[in-house]
Amino acid sequence: MVTIAATGLSVDLGGRRVVDGVTVALAAGALIGVVGPNGAGKSTVARALLGLVPPAAGRVTIDDADVAGMTARTVARHIAYLPQAVAVHWPLTVERLVGLGRLPHLGPFSRLAPSDRSAIAAALQATGTAHLAPRTATDLSGGERARVMLARALATGAPALIADEPLASLDPGHQLDVMALLRAQARAGALVVVVLHDLGIAARFCDRMLLMDGGRVVADGPPAAVLTDAALATVYGIEAWRGTVDGQPLLVPLARTADRHIHTSRSGLSVPT
Repeated sequence: MVTIAATGLSVDLGGRRVVDGVTVALAAGALIGVVGPNGAGKSTVARALLGLVPPAAGRVTIDDADVAGMTARTVARHIAYLPQAVAVHWPLTVERLVGLGRLPHLGPFSRLAPSDRSAIAAALQATGTAHLAPRTATDLSGGERARVMLARALATGAPALIADEPLASLDPGHQLDVMALLRAQARAGALVVVVLHDLGIAARFCDRMLLMDGGRVVADGPPAAVLTDAALATVYGIEAWRGTVDGQPLLVPLARTADRHIHTSRSGLSVPT
């Protein structure tokens, strides 16, 4: 099992602070959702956890080792990454594209071993894309491509996975399939972090949620404790309907609140839970 921690993490992009003093500890065995409005810093936090953007302050560790001192290959062996809106430019077959997930385990000019091919086959099967294996990746639909890119991340076989908006381009059925798959990965002992916009999906599938606003984590805990009426009004400016079906929680945004809080700074925000 792997652990990822950020301590006092701040990130500046384009001369602007987009992540501000984030401190979190992420452990395996739970599906962790990161939510928040546009520009809240969700994707930047995800990239900072992978060492893809340098911190302006604070640090990120994987199993207590500083990410700043790790090679990209070492990080990739610990954490698989599914970025948002990945474009495919080369006419590779789907099987070869998913096989790129094995690169962190391969030496220069080495060939795929039977264990690599097994990992590729398992990832294709898990994402329901095995039938696409011989297809050319550039010919896929947006939804097919999204699932294939998830397969590529899973093929890495890393003990942790960070997925940034993996539901984009997916129809409702495949959204449910992907979230069920990510939850199953977490239940099997992986550390799974998923950036989401759909609060209803997040409330249903996630075990833990980080709510971000203005570059900060303003609430952290179980979905029911994070997505409170006060939090939704303060952070999103919305009211929501809540209910359950067969024991599954439902949350449906209904309307904008009349007393929307307009943020004029990135300091002092505290969301009660």
